[in-house]
Amino acid sequence: MNICFVYVDLSTFVERDLEILRKHFNVKPVKWTTFWDFKMILSLIRAILTSDLCFIWFADFHAAFTVLLSKIFRKKSIIVTGGYDVLKMPEINYGIRLRWNRHYASFALKNADICLAFSKSSEEDLKKWIRNARTKTVYLGGIDLKKFSCYTKKDDKLVITVAKVTWSNVLRKGLKTFVECAKYLPEVKFVLVGKVLDDSIEYLKKLASGNVEFVGDEKLLDYYQKAKVYVQVSAHEGFGVALAEAMACECIPVVTNRGAIPEVVGDVGYYVPYGDPKATAEAVKKALESDQSKGKMARERIKKYFSIERREKELVGIVKQVLES
Repeated sequence: MNICFVYVDLSTFVERDLEILRKHFNVKPVKWTTFWDFKMILSLIRAILTSDLCFIWFADFHAAFTVLLSKIFRKKSIIVTGGYDVLKMPEINYGIRLRWNRHYASFALKNADICLAFSKSSEEDLKKWIRNARTKTVYLGGIDLKKFSCYTKKDDKLVITVAKVTWSNVLRKGLKTFVECAKYLPEVKFVLVGKVLDDSIEYLKKLASGNVEFVGDEKLLDYYQKAKVYVQVSAHEGFGVALAEAMACECIPVVTNRGAIPEVVGDVGYYVPYGDPKATAEAVKKALESDQSKGKMARERIKKYFSIERREKELVGIVKQVLES
């Protein structure tokens, strides 16, 4: 079976799906650039014509165009969705439903053979907008438990969060709260791990106390393995891949009760209100003082529900089901 795999950015979770599908099908990846890239458009058309199904990551213009061509050429289509592309969050100016291109996303989601939501929360967000969309929850997860594991002693004075440093993520990923909560625990080291993509880093540095450090993601796995506590105090998460990776490395999660976060964390973490640095610091302190068995419970939860083996089984099964329908 031949699959046309359409994506905009080959992020970690997109790449994982590409690797999974390549194990079972003949996959033709097409990186979407712009509608005016005629060479890319021709490559996409050729890939669709010679494929049985189009597998598309996220719903936007590229998805609408691919789904339209799939309809014209009588091919099946699957969209993986559940983040920016299904949201409307005016309080943080986030979500495609606040933008003019929401109409493209709407067309794609309505006309795909099936939309695979990251989480039950994401599926609910999608259904609020596109009531007649054909949906199924397949947890984004796909965590490689061999890679994301812990072989070292945890540092009970190290707390991390992971995110790209952008103005959007200052509020959406709770980076402002993370930085501000550090002042309540001056004896603890707080590290924000992630690539700096704009000047929001200067704003965060002005807020930061002396025990906050900003580092790139080159040694991400080392930080996962050393940190005792992982903080994800987001306004919303369609899933939370970094959160799941940290939990797989036995980090104890301190999180908000937003979006899909409770689906990932369950009862193995500490919950705090969104945007509350003091409450976050109090929860971090409790997590640091807790027994490391809670970190082991976090890993067991990821192993049970969000392993790469589970996502592989579900994805391959759905692709075959769609092709046979």
